Amino acid sequence: MCTSLISNRRKTIVGWNLDILNMEYRVSVSDRGVFIEINDPAEGWMPLFGANSRGDFVGMPACWPYDARSDPAGPDEGNMNHVIRLDIDLLTGKKTLAELRSIAEKEPVYSVPGLTFMSALSDRDGNVLHIIPGQGCLYYEKPVFRVLTNFSPFKMDSETHPWMGWDRYHTAEKMLAQASDDFDAADCLEILRAVSQEICPTVVSMAFDVTDMTVYWCENRQWDRVYKKVFSDPASV
Repeated sequence: MCTSLISNRRKTIVGWNLDILNMEYRVSVSDRGVFIEINDPAEGWMPLFGANSRGDFVGMPACWPYDARSDPAGPDEGNMNHVIRLDIDLLTGKKTLAELRSIAEKEPVYSVPGLTFMSALSDRDGNVLHIIPGQGCLYYEKPVFRVLTNFSPFKMDSETHPWMGWDRYHTAEKMLAQASDDFDAADCLEILRAVSQEICPTVVSMAFDVTDMTVYWCENRQWDRVYKKVFSDPASV
């Protein structure tokens, strides 16, 4: 379970709650970015979420209910557009949001067998790309705000699941709709706090002030212990 959001007002602010269970994670900080890495038994530490010094942001919530159309098709899986590979390419600067949009609009994108991971992506200009493997993609040119939790925006609540985050979606959407023009990273963290989870715990909450190129984050819902990273010389990663 996760929540992704963006606000484009006086500032471009991106927010992300990583809600996971029984997975080892760490926050890796460098001049390239603030990456949330997951320890995969086969691949080792993988940078799957976070912000880079180019101004991109990557979130990857799971989609519930799972949709079998996202499963890899055919024997040539290594050459397919895999959602995790695409997300890492954006986060590490190998591809741009425009390049990922072109791929997702023209070619199928797949997830891991039995689990539909979605992409919640944005760039320094505040543009947003949501990729739902097996279903399609949605591109928003600098929307005032946008939210993605754990259900497909193509299906909304036509299919239900206990983990879909329908309540979190509406809480975040309402708070963003009522937000003022001076919405900032502190306001973003308040929304993330409102939609944070305990059953499938929120382990990292991250707010990226893209306008000021500053990342704020806390771990394990310790809202009084917020870390900060400033990208002093924004550049390609």
